[in-house]
Amino acid sequence: MMNARKMISNNFLTVWTGQLLSAVGSGLTAFSLGIYVFQMTQSAVSYSLIIFFAFLPSFVLLPFTGVLADRFDRKKLMIVGDMGAITGLLFILAVMFSGSLELWHIYFGVALSSLFTAIQIPAYKAVVTDLVTEEFYAKASGLIQLAGSAQYLISPIIAGILLGLFDIKIILMIDIGTFIVAAAAVFIIKNKCVTAQVHKKIKFSAGIIDSFKYLHSQKGLLYLVLLVSLVDFYIALLQSLFGPMLLVLTDPGTLGMALSISASGMLFSSLAIGIWGLKKNKVTALSLFLTLTGLFYALVGVFTKVNLIIVFCFLFFLTLPYVNTSLEVLIRSNVDNEKQGRIWALIYAISQAGYLLAVGTAGFLADHVFCPLFYSGGALSRSLGTVIGTGQGRGIGFMFILSGILVAVIALIIGRIKAIRSLEG
Repeated sequence: MMNARKMISNNFLTVWTGQLLSAVGSGLTAFSLGIYVFQMTQSAVSYSLIIFFAFLPSFVLLPFTGVLADRFDRKKLMIVGDMGAITGLLFILAVMFSGSLELWHIYFGVALSSLFTAIQIPAYKAVVTDLVTEEFYAKASGLIQLAGSAQYLISPIIAGILLGLFDIKIILMIDIGTFIVAAAAVFIIKNKCVTAQVHKKIKFSAGIIDSFKYLHSQKGLLYLVLLVSLVDFYIALLQSLFGPMLLVLTDPGTLGMALSISASGMLFSSLAIGIWGLKKNKVTALSLFLTLTGLFYALVGVFTKVNLIIVFCFLFFLTLPYVNTSLEVLIRSNVDNEKQGRIWALIYAISQAGYLLAVGTAGFLADHVFCPLFYSGGALSRSLGTVIGTGQGRGIGFMFILSGILVAVIALIIGRIKAIRSLEG
């Protein structure tokens, strides 16, 4: 038994290491393309559209690819997803080398990569259940959060340095290399990720309908996912607009440093969860840490001094792994293993609907609704503007304040819903 557990652990760590490196590479590309587009256009809309097109295809396809993760070998699907994601990067590189790059080329390239990300996400979520026993779900989730934080912790500062030394094409090539490493890591794990033969009989339409019925029957999970979708809307505004807000106050190198220092909060808490796990009452932990997430989020928008923004952004990131791990353990422990792929995909799609709406509207809301309120003579320039400041970027700060308060309110609601509390089992 001890040897079997050790083998499972080694396989998980091998896959996790590959995904860690891939996350760093993806973070390099996301940061660099964002800076590239914003400097070209000086538009928050153009900046946020990169995130939108990187997310839209995977969002649309996830209910279908989730069924794939329950019908076929999840290991092979992860390899297809990682290798396929390279195609979008190759397209952008080819156009860059031709000297005829336009904005739509970048949007198309990131969307193309996102198509294959839709295959990889549910397979990766489900394969964890194949490789890790239930008692280690929280620790595995902590390590996954750690890998995910790498694109915010490590990537921005590395990208800031690389952009000062090399052309953006080098960064795209590095990202391609990390995808190859991630696929190779999955390929070499010793045990095959077994999916029962009966799963292969699932038809796409039946699998998707069954997913909706299953989630509808689990009221606690359904309420939780719907509320998290609202939270994702507000938090996605931060991801979409943090760069444009800080680029008004500082330079790209400092922005990269600020993002890396801030995201180090995820490093500390992810390591803590990976080592010690999470206490039994996950709903209470979720409500508590999500409330803190909202409060720190609001404080990010209050100040204009970069050092204070970094402090509260660090605290914001510090709480996120506890929120995400609580969510993941609650979901994973309440869904049957044979349904993990399609249910994870459906939950991801629903919960991220708010994210999609946010990244699609964030730039417009910032440029045309909130920022003008704080320009000279704007409706709030002589009232709230005297507290949080006026000028370019202060409207984004106001959006962060409102969003953080609403996240904290939703967190308190989650902790009081009986059906959600019953998920503790």
